[in-house]
Formats: sequence, structure tokens, C-alpha cells
Amino acid sequence: MAKYLIQATLTAEGMKGVEKDTGTGRKAAVSKAIEGLGGKVEAFYFALGEHDVVVIADLPDIIAATAMAMHVNDSGLVRTATTALLTVDEVDQAIKRKVAYRAPGK
Repeated sequence: MAKYLIQATLTAEGMKGVEKDTGTGRKAAVSKAIEGLGGKVEAFYFALGEHDVVVIADLPDIIAATAMAMHVNDSGLVRTATTALLTVDEVDQAIKRKVAYRAPGK
């Protein structure tokens, strides 16, 4: 499974929904949605600052991550930014892989 960082920013109406559902209720709703895609929530936090919610989730693939982002954003109450996360081992494997690339103008 691939790991993703999901950062969510709520609209004013979305924040009213959190107040109604409670933080526990929102975490349960997000967990259920991710589990429905074959994934699992590793961490769920509310945050102060640019983003209101931060989630680290394991999802089966990029299609599941995209589906989650599309459907959450379609609600109009939440805007998400999803980032694929890599393990140290995955970065080491990428470093070892040869790429036939020529920089512009070189």
C-alpha cells in the first residue's frame, strides 16, 4: 500500500459541520471513506494554521487517493491537498535507478 498525506482546509460551512458532527464524528467519517477504498487511516489530526485537518493514510494506489480527493473536494465544504509519501528505502531505490535525461540546453 502507498502512504499519503492529506491536508484539508474547511470552508466556514464545513467547520459548522465539524461542530455539529464533533471531531470524533469527522474522524469516523473520514476513516470509513478511506476504509471503503481499501485503505486505513494511520493518523488524523485537527490543526491550527493553513490546514484544518491533517491525515496520514495508507491507500491501495493512486486511483484510490485520487477518488478520495475528488469526492471530498466535490462536497464544496472541504478543499484537500494530497501528497504521496515515500519511505527512505523507496528514495534509496530511486537514487539507484538510472534515468536517461538531458537538461534543457545541455
